[in-house]
Amino acid sequence: EEQSKKSPKRKIVLLMAYSGKGYHGMQRNVGSSQFKTIEDDLVSALVQSGCIPENHGEDMKKMSFQRCARTDKGVSAAGQIVSLKVRLIDDILEKINNHLPSHIRILGLKRVTGGFNSKNKCDARTYSYMLPTFAFAHKDHDVQEEVYRLDRETLEKVNKLLACYKGTHNFHNFTSQKGPKDPSAKRYIMEMYCGEPFVRENVEFAVIIVKGQSFMMHQIRKMIGLVIAIVKGYASESILERSWGEEKVDVPKAPGLGLVLERVHFEKYNRRFGNDGLHEPLEWTEEEEKIAAFKEQYIYPTIINTEREEKSMANWLNTLSIHDFNSSAV
Repeated sequence: EEQSKKSPKRKIVLLMAYSGKGYHGMQRNVGSSQFKTIEDDLVSALVQSGCIPENHGEDMKKMSFQRCARTDKGVSAAGQIVSLKVRLIDDILEKINNHLPSHIRILGLKRVTGGFNSKNKCDARTYSYMLPTFAFAHKDHDVQEEVYRLDRETLEKVNKLLACYKGTHNFHNFTSQKGPKDPSAKRYIMEMYCGEPFVRENVEFAVIIVKGQSFMMHQIRKMIGLVIAIVKGYASESILERSWGEEKVDVPKAPGLGLVLERVHFEKYNRRFGNDGLHEPLEWTEEEEKIAAFKEQYIYPTIINTEREEKSMANWLNTLSIHDFNSSAV
């Protein structure tokens, strides 16, 4: 207690990894305790470890708290970044982690400039989406899920479609509550592709990577949902162009389960402050092994086991046959 009162308050960033299953996303909803979020557990650990006084836990503005990305319900992260002011107590990471459940870990800490804000200073975010490859099987083929294996030709088609998203488009149809004239619906996508498939627990999976400046709620899940619908033969390729136009297109939204915030990029900040002698660049090469180990232990098994038990992808695929791609959504 005495030590933590004497410790100076400093602006830092924490590198976080978590499995989002069972949580209503990252961002805390003060006053609504029935929806547990990742930040509820984080703030409680910060208070218990002595890095922040209790009243900062109640009013997060007091510690200038900012998360880099608001992950949706059920979404995991391997490289989430939060910025905040804390007392730099001894063994700070160990103490915070001691008060966190094992599926939430703080993997790194760096000092940053006083005015640093993890959301505003972030110039890009990379997400991955892990899905069973039978999601790409054509609707007219009778598919045994465990036996299905993705062929070259289908993977090439998937990648051709995903590449169409690159550049700047109007994504008003890929989120709710944004109209076609809203300038904030225009988003810039730097890369998007699907990697080589691999088998886990007899089921073949693949991982889609997408890097963009920033994303709106449900945007990535809808981008992937639309590509799945086209590859499966429920919608024609022309719907992609149409969905960026003014008219309302009801874009199907893939399940949240496979989505993971992989990393956040601070290229401009690193160029300006990364080598100024006082601050280090916000890069986490030394933590890469810990990140990979966390994914193997907590994120991938959760996605695979939940998929097997709850069949979220298989059940969602069944809704595509009744999805109306032609009518405008009400």
